[in-house]
Amino acid sequence: MSAPRVIVGVSGGVDSSVAAALLAARGEPVAGLFMQNWEEDDRDGPCRADADRKDAVAVCARLGIAFHARNFAAEYWDQVFAHFLEEYRVGRTPNPDVLCNREIKFKTFLEHAQALGAERIATGHYARVDRQDGRWRLLRGRDADKDQSYFLHALGQAQLAATLFPVGELTKAQVRGIAREAGFATHDKKDSTGICFIGERDFRQFLSRYLPAQQGPIRTPDGREVGRHGGALYYTLGQRGGLGIGGRRDAGGEAWYVVGKDVAANVVYAVQGNANDWLMSRRLVAEEAHWIAGDPPASTFDCLAKTRYRQPDQRCRVRVVDGTCIVHFEQPQRAVTPGQSVVFYDGESCLGGAVIARSDAPFGQWNEETEHA
Repeated sequence: MSAPRVIVGVSGGVDSSVAAALLAARGEPVAGLFMQNWEEDDRDGPCRADADRKDAVAVCARLGIAFHARNFAAEYWDQVFAHFLEEYRVGRTPNPDVLCNREIKFKTFLEHAQALGAERIATGHYARVDRQDGRWRLLRGRDADKDQSYFLHALGQAQLAATLFPVGELTKAQVRGIAREAGFATHDKKDSTGICFIGERDFRQFLSRYLPAQQGPIRTPDGREVGRHGGALYYTLGQRGGLGIGGRRDAGGEAWYVVGKDVAANVVYAVQGNANDWLMSRRLVAEEAHWIAGDPPASTFDCLAKTRYRQPDQRCRVRVVDGTCIVHFEQPQRAVTPGQSVVFYDGESCLGGAVIARSDAPFGQWNEETEHA
């Protein structure tokens, strides 16, 4: 049997199932590869690796394509999870999906696929790739509600050149329809949500296994104690749930939200109101940016940006200083969070992005010297 030209990352979900089906329908040699990225530590493990693998095997069998499986749990721990824990340890809120895509799905998986003789890999991500003026571009998926380019912004030219996104032109409804017609049991399978290694479990309880914390005060910015928390490092900016002070109705009865935290002192700061000024910022500084084209469009340029997934596009001006980005938004942004990613767009094209370092929110540790560098 000849080596497959394309190896599809089959996860046992509907999107990768249809990606494999669309490629197989082209008549090119295709195979599937199931990646296990997390070692489950209990019988009801959140990633459901056994069930997902069985679904992936069934899809490949129905399509008549070879099935491969690889365990990347060690690589995931070293390259993704260790970073995830360290970020929480220092009080930031990381996005492991971005790092997983860069280090596991489009590096480790790509290397293993090439070792099997494949020229390209494919996944079930809702995104698109094209080539313009000699460079590969990452484009948003056609289905705006499912577009995943935000999580793929750290990919480079070599990775995009070797990647196919077969469902990127389709809507989720179309994908489920194709799966149903193909007779895949995955056609009505629930989409996975959240972080794979946490799944449906309580986030704080899971994190406490690796990062034990102590109770401490929840204070208003003026120092008044309004509650107690289970560990400052477990909370993120803009968070409402889990504060345990919802019944305290000061100043008009609005809900409470996290606006800052001091991990060293183990203090969480909270205010009332979803759009409270303590939550808002117009400027941020990001760490060294990754540009999909290899370079930024210019040293200063206007574009669209998101500081979190599913956020509507926000107009901004970006200034690149020694590789880092200083971003000024036209409108105030809510809960700009260090450790998350700011991702830049020019229309349909994702330009790249960077990890947020700080903002000019009251607790954002804004550095005027950086801005005027």
